[in-house]
Amino acid sequence: MLPCLIAQGDSGNAVLVTFLIYIIAVFIIAGLSNRLLKSRNFLSEYFLGSRGLGVWAFALTLAATSSSGGSFMGFPSKIYSHGWILALWIGSYMVVPICVMGLLGKRINQVARTSGAITIPDVLRDRFNNVSFGLISVALIIFFMTFNLVAQFKAGSEILRTLLGPIDTFNNLVDSLPSWFSSLSSQTSDYLFCLVVFGIAVIVYTTYGGFHAVVWTDVMQGIVMVVGVIIMLPLAINQATSAIGETDSQKTGMALVTEEMAEMLPPRFGTATLTISESQAESLAVPPGTWVWSKPEDGSAGRLFKTRKRYVIAGTTTSVVDAEVLEIVSPADVQRARDSLVSAQNANSPQLMKIHAVDVATEKYVAGADKPGAYVTAPGPHRDSPDGFLPLSLAISFFFMWAISGSGQPSNMVRLMAFKDTVTLRRSIFTVALYYSAIYFPLVIIFCCARILVPGMESEPDRIMPQIAVVLTDNIGMGWLAGLLIAAPFAAVMSTVDSFLLMISSALVRDIYQRNMNPEATEAKVKKLSYIFTLIVGLGALFGAMNPPEFLQDIIVYTGSGLAAAFLAPVVYALYWPRSNHQGCIAAMVGGFATHLAMYCVGFMKGEGFTPYRLLGTDPIIVGLFASFIIGFVVTLNTPPPSDSIVKKYFYKKVEG
Repeated sequence: MLPCLIAQGDSGNAVLVTFLIYIIAVFIIAGLSNRLLKSRNFLSEYFLGSRGLGVWAFALTLAATSSSGGSFMGFPSKIYSHGWILALWIGSYMVVPICVMGLLGKRINQVARTSGAITIPDVLRDRFNNVSFGLISVALIIFFMTFNLVAQFKAGSEILRTLLGPIDTFNNLVDSLPSWFSSLSSQTSDYLFCLVVFGIAVIVYTTYGGFHAVVWTDVMQGIVMVVGVIIMLPLAINQATSAIGETDSQKTGMALVTEEMAEMLPPRFGTATLTISESQAESLAVPPGTWVWSKPEDGSAGRLFKTRKRYVIAGTTTSVVDAEVLEIVSPADVQRARDSLVSAQNANSPQLMKIHAVDVATEKYVAGADKPGAYVTAPGPHRDSPDGFLPLSLAISFFFMWAISGSGQPSNMVRLMAFKDTVTLRRSIFTVALYYSAIYFPLVIIFCCARILVPGMESEPDRIMPQIAVVLTDNIGMGWLAGLLIAAPFAAVMSTVDSFLLMISSALVRDIYQRNMNPEATEAKVKKLSYIFTLIVGLGALFGAMNPPEFLQDIIVYTGSGLAAAFLAPVVYALYWPRSNHQGCIAAMVGGFATHLAMYCVGFMKGEGFTPYRLLGTDPIIVGLFASFIIGFVVTLNTPPPSDSIVKKYFYKKVEG
């Protein structure tokens, strides 16, 4: 067995026990929900919960679905990487429920009940009595949701990887397999192991329990999320203040934390040769996140680095060349890390100080490098963009993007089809607004504190949420509590994955198979296919997550804004404009999608990776929505109006005679 350098602390068996209790509760809810499927109409119950959700169930399932892995994994990684500017980036999220539920809620519920629709493609197809419209919307939902599922599966795996720590046994097993197997993924073997565990858990309970399992686990997960944040907030502030230590400043709490952040410098990314002081009888595994010093030349401690991937120093050699590393350059961070490593060296990794980095080549951040204050002022530091993370034009775009794009998400629209009555809708708007306020503002504070408590996590930014949970609880001697805190981001990921799984499977079963291929399909046949497709889609996302995107939040922003650019305009026209027709709404959908995608393609062709081209500095969602509404409006006015029967069905009330 390979000896392994410990990169992260072990939170103990108590963490696993707490976490397993939570997972067991999820499966119990799925089992109880499955019983409802036996006594009610399968399709309506499996995909919509029989349209009977009350205030708490409706509010928390919508909130939990929106608070995805992006909220508890991607968003914290952005806060950690860019600082206080993220408060402005997320600011409009508090008005999302007013836009999402207030703009579309009552009307889409009415239209869905009138037509008997179960899915969003159902609504669009029946509203215009056009099969092609339904199929186009199905194709776009599957396209975007597949991308998002891959990102969510990555988040779930990263959470479990932090919880379990390095898994040497599985690493050795994978290392012994044929080379073609290792080529399936660029990720470490412990990531793959955790990915499989997470994938099986969420696929099984979603497949088995259906919509009510999703709703009631969302309720439980929504409670877990807000409780986790409330517990973490005071712990993070107190421990960050203590970590700063003695200071001449009269400030305390977040004022002191912000003062310390103002002195921080962005890290540097690069490569180095990892060398060991003496040859080993066995190969030595170096996990991602391992601290490494450069060889001191003048009696000093040397420069401090963190590995970004897993490496193995073979027993016949003493080095690994071109290892990807991250260099910590803030003096206070270097000192805190050194003190922590020296105190933990004997207990955790007696070989730690024997590994050194030589032949180092690093690159500075393009914006914010060697400039104190980058983490507390706009536009924030950035590795690639000279304009920083959030210039003013982009900040304005994101204010509209969060509020408006949330209204265009089919996953939210499905929830709007399931609430019981108008009173439920009004009360839920207020409830969700408070819920988001209790989640997002504290997260900004917590992960600003995390910059002080856990330096160097830019090497694996999407792991900062579960890692800070372990650190906060270990520091107060309550490691078991980490299980509850880690359950918060895990709950966010699961609540989003289960919703997306059901959306894709409902699109395949209801909108493609039943409505186009076999309208006379029996309930038993539909039920069987629903289970099969939910399982297949989940397994497909699991395999896709074997090679996930580097930054979780980037792909979530792309799919969220892309869905809004494609769906918001046609849905608004369909619900509120009697003159709208299928030609105009299809044009709006395709035009918004194509415009949004084109801006990402231009960015990619310019060598900017997954960063989109920004016209006049605005996010693609603004341009995509503008194009979608204009194209839909123009095409509608230049094509024949809908039939009187369709207009009367959806825009006239029946008068009792």
